[in-house]
Amino acid sequence: MAGQLKEVRNRIKSIQNSQQITKAMKMVSAAKLRRAQDAIIQMRPYAQKLQELLSNIVSGSEGGGGSKLAVERPVEKVLLIVITSDRGLAGAYNANLIKLAKSTIREKYAAQAAKGNVTIWSIGKKGYEHFAKNNFKVSDTYKDIFLHLSFEAVQTAAQAAVKAFESKEFDTIDIVYSQFKNAATQSFVVEKFLPIPKVEKKAGAANNDFIFEPGKEELITELMPKILNTQLFKAVLDANASEHGARMTAMDKASDNANELLKQLRLSYNRARQAAITTELTEIVSGAAALQG
Repeated sequence: MAGQLKEVRNRIKSIQNSQQITKAMKMVSAAKLRRAQDAIIQMRPYAQKLQELLSNIVSGSEGGGGSKLAVERPVEKVLLIVITSDRGLAGAYNANLIKLAKSTIREKYAAQAAKGNVTIWSIGKKGYEHFAKNNFKVSDTYKDIFLHLSFEAVQTAAQAAVKAFESKEFDTIDIVYSQFKNAATQSFVVEKFLPIPKVEKKAGAANNDFIFEPGKEELITELMPKILNTQLFKAVLDANASEHGARMTAMDKASDNANELLKQLRLSYNRARQAAITTELTEIVSGAAALQG
């Protein structure tokens, strides 16, 4: 009985130590989330308006405005930019992103994958580790972007992707990432990066009439790479906020689960302790009765 009580006490102490860690991690994630949330909220309207502007210009220009970045060609070689996190303990966050990337390859690019023509650029260590372990064609060039997250670091990846598309190293480029909704909700999406998607005109909708200064070709050629840099940076900021939100939620649930487990263990401990006391009293009473007899 004494051994059983000691075992329960040790379990209670272990869970209390774990709970202290989960509470601390929740507080750290909450602080990081506030900064990440402010960044993406400020960035999102600007990035969305730029993307909308570019798509409208491309849609209203014959031949995609003369830019190679808007030209659709037969899809033989595919690049997926998969944005995960560097660390775990974020619930199913990384697992859902990896699952979405795999389902995209399986359902959308099965023929290209069978020929070995699907390449993954992983932003975030967790995605890279998984894809490398499972023999996917994955690059580690940009996996450490979150170590020193900045627009310049993301711009380097975006420019490399643009250059690879222009040189026909890839025929299409998609981004797999998580859009931040709130601390408890993320939306896992696949977004077209290149070629620049065109906006389908609705019946009866008025044509966008843009006045170009300087010339249209010069302006579009200058704008396209900059807007694509912004688009990828927005996706990275979305993913960053989503990661911290997912981790904060996971640590909050872990702390709650620890509380429930502690209640059960304390109840079991008190019952075992009462049983031990009752047994000892019974032995004392029995011994005293035997001596009197």
